[in-house]
Amino acid sequence: MRHRISSVSAVAAALLAVALAPAVQAHADDAAAPALVVSELSSDPWTPGEVRTDSLTFTNQGDAPADGVTVRLRITRGLAFPGHAAGCTYSTDSDQVAVALCHFDKVLAPGQHFTTPIDFKVLSKALMENVEYGTGTTGGDPESGSTALSYRSLAVTADSTADLAAVGDTAKGKPGDKVTVTAGLRNDGPGWIDNNTSDDQPAVMVDIPKGTTAVQVPKDCQPFAIDGPSGPSAPGKRKYVCTPPDHTFEVGSLHAYTFVLKIEKGAKDTSSEVKATSVYDIHPVFDKNPANDKAKLVIDVTGSGSGTGSGSGSSGGASGGASTGGSTAGGSTAGTTGGSGTGSTGTPGGTHTQSTGGTGTTGSASATGGSTTGGSMTGGDATGTMASTGSGNTSLITGAGAAAVAAGGALVFAALRRRNGARAH
Repeated sequence: MRHRISSVSAVAAALLAVALAPAVQAHADDAAAPALVVSELSSDPWTPGEVRTDSLTFTNQGDAPADGVTVRLRITRGLAFPGHAAGCTYSTDSDQVAVALCHFDKVLAPGQHFTTPIDFKVLSKALMENVEYGTGTTGGDPESGSTALSYRSLAVTADSTADLAAVGDTAKGKPGDKVTVTAGLRNDGPGWIDNNTSDDQPAVMVDIPKGTTAVQVPKDCQPFAIDGPSGPSAPGKRKYVCTPPDHTFEVGSLHAYTFVLKIEKGAKDTSSEVKATSVYDIHPVFDKNPANDKAKLVIDVTGSGSGTGSGSGSSGGASGGASTGGSTAGGSTAGTTGGSGTGSTGTPGGTHTQSTGGTGTTGSASATGGSTTGGSMTGGDATGTMASTGSGNTSLITGAGAAAVAAGGALVFAALRRRNGARAH
């Protein structure tokens, strides 16, 4: 009996040792470490053109010293950095987000903190902006490890507006012809638009004129049902909602969407509406000028019969404020005569070139005839979509050009007042 008790006791002791081993190991791995926290920037209303003064405070809430603090700053393009400071490097990524990476040679013991002032200047085109700022949990680059307390993001709505304007078009043809019409959405400013806080993005609503059928549709245009998009791009629907994939609208930019329509037998002169709105057909709150929200697609039906496919069209903004000859506030639309045409993507502040005199980009609906020059379309193999430009979008939206942190440990943010006056997409 004594031997048997001893065996049981030995087994129990062994099991206890196994159970305690992970706990001992976990305690050994629980080493002391710094834990940095950054203060929050003010979200008070920001006014374009103003210079704001704020500060960042970094506190070590861990149980070990932080040897140095690396601060990463990212700003959208309605803000900018005015100069370069010692200890900082600057870059602009492919999405036009400006980045400043600054190192402070400080040792923060547990419980210690340091504060650096920050000056912001808000650009004239500022509207929906975002600032990312902070450091890593242990004081290193936040990209190599951070938390919601050490690296923060602030969404800012500047005290400004943006005016979306609908742009219409006119085409002419006989029953049976295929004609092209282009619906557009232009941003007349003063604010640029990149809304990363909602899924209800700016868009243009396009009704197809009665007596016509959409046979080619831009890929960025979805059929619209009762209260929103109802599926992928497809021909034959009566209403479409169009928006660029990056949802970005620079000041003066034009996003244009070209449809190929077949005029039905027995059709008469007809028209439909183009409307500046949102993906769910809700008027954007930042647009305070509803006067230019609507334009027309006009089809001038000539003759009768089945037609020969020799339709003609003219673009350049039949209504909605587009200027004659295809010019917009952001640039000009030009084409090539006859032959094989391809659309090219314009750059902000430059010229947007479209050719509809050749082979289309999304189909080959045939219409005999020629070209588009200065915004007038006269048949040809029409393009299914017109190239539209826009800056890329990130979780941060997009950023301005240069950046700076003031000397003496002060981080300075500012932005040059730069209006993209006449820019074409």
